[in-house]
Amino acid sequence: MTQLAGADALTALDPVFARFAVSAGHNLWGLPHLTAREKAFVSLTADLCHPHLELPLAMHLRMALDNGVDAESIRELYRHLAPYVGYPILVPAFQRLAELGLPEAQDTGPVEPIPLTGQLARAVHELAAVEPGLAAFTEDQLSQRWARPHLSVRERAIACLVVDVFYQTLGTSLRLHAGLARTAGAAEETLRDLIRGLAEFGLARAWAAAAALFPATD
Repeated sequence: MTQLAGADALTALDPVFARFAVSAGHNLWGLPHLTAREKAFVSLTADLCHPHLELPLAMHLRMALDNGVDAESIRELYRHLAPYVGYPILVPAFQRLAELGLPEAQDTGPVEPIPLTGQLARAVHELAAVEPGLAAFTEDQLSQRWARPHLSVRERAIACLVVDVFYQTLGTSLRLHAGLARTAGAAEETLRDLIRGLAEFGLARAWAAAAALFPATD
């Protein structure tokens, strides 16, 4: 069984808790329908949602790097998530990444917005009927992100689904991001594995998300 990064540090805090935590971590990392990158992004996104920027982020950053995730992809994940988790938390998060030795950004060019299409465009159009000003801001934010390099659309959608589960935005937002993930190649078992993996970060939230994504049929 692969040793999870930071296991020794957890043992020093409380040996019994460490056994629980390591077992829970192996649940996520053993799921077959998420890629290693996606599992790393799940953990790094969870750290922003709590937020947990100390030992948990250090452990998850090490796990990401050990599994071949490049520094620019980690930076892009956090750039992508800014409007979803809130810009203020990204300031200490990037400060913490620097303290942990993440290399400086290589992508420093201007951001070029790309017109929204498909599901994203429809979602913004529907929002405009409710609140036009919010729709305009949302369109601006999304158009700057979803076509950028370093992350695939599937990876971006999965990260957004993590936010939906943490924040329990289980209606329109969850359906949009699940639809984007499916369109980008995520199978039903991919989404089921995601919910199973997120149980580590809050069983009750994962339970509610499972009921929303996979409603029981009579």
